[in-house]
Amino acid sequence: MTKHTISPQTGILGEAFACDCGVVLGGRMVAELHAAENDLCSACLGSTTEEVAPDLVRGCTACAGTGRRQEQITWQLAYAEAEHLITMSVVRGIVARFDGPFHLSEIADTIRTGLGLPTGRLPVGPRVRDLLLQLQAAGEITMLSAPDEMLGSDTVLYRDPQWQRARTLGI
Repeated sequence: MTKHTISPQTGILGEAFACDCGVVLGGRMVAELHAAENDLCSACLGSTTEEVAPDLVRGCTACAGTGRRQEQITWQLAYAEAEHLITMSVVRGIVARFDGPFHLSEIADTIRTGLGLPTGRLPVGPRVRDLLLQLQAAGEITMLSAPDEMLGSDTVLYRDPQWQRARTLGI
């Protein structure tokens, strides 16, 4: 059985990757294809880790740190199902029930309970986070949280951010 461990290579080729099987891969897309063809996660290329920011490495979220393609596909399908069930109107409806500040976890838990989803059934938190960030970008809610951690000079980490509905001025 041939081992496939894909790693980035620095040199005159620009962005290139090499696999332990001896194949030199001339770019990210080629490396992702090689990983997928060999049942490896195409996000982390089978390494099981992802670099979130310089000097911050964590387990790959696309494959749950397994490095395998099956887990990546399972997660992608679960996220697609979450997109179908957890719509912007669902999140807006839950947010409208809160008079004061609310945490991401409160909205996610309310949605999970309302839809009757057991914990771990779907990636509810990541889907709700994405929609809350869209509401924030649209000016419908305002983030109240300070970052929990600074990662380098331009990256911040929020563990359970808190928002509040934006107030409209009656003139």
